[in-house]
Parts: sequence; C-alpha cells; structure tokens
Amino acid sequence: MPRGVAKADLPEKTCPVCQRPFAWRKKWERDWDEVVYCSERCRRTGKAG
Repeated sequence: MPRGVAKADLPEKTCPVCQRPFAWRKKWERDWDEVVYCSERCRRTGKAG
C-alpha cells in the first residue's frame, strides 16, 4: 500500500515570471500561501522587472 499523496493531487501555482506551473513542496509546507515564484532565479527576475 503506497504512502503519502500522489504528485498529481498536490496543489499547483503558476509562476508570474516564467508562466510555468509549479507544485507544492515539503519545504514550502508552512508558507505555501506566501510562495509566489517557482525558483530563486524567478524571484530575482520578478523583483527587478
């Protein structure tokens, strides 16, 4: 019997910089509502542009 949640069932958001979807990650568990960008690179690009 598999444990956990299937990847297809995880919540997703779209990055406003690269327009790609990104899924929930364990390290974002506490602040998923505040996560906006998919990566550090997009975060830096988004704030500059």
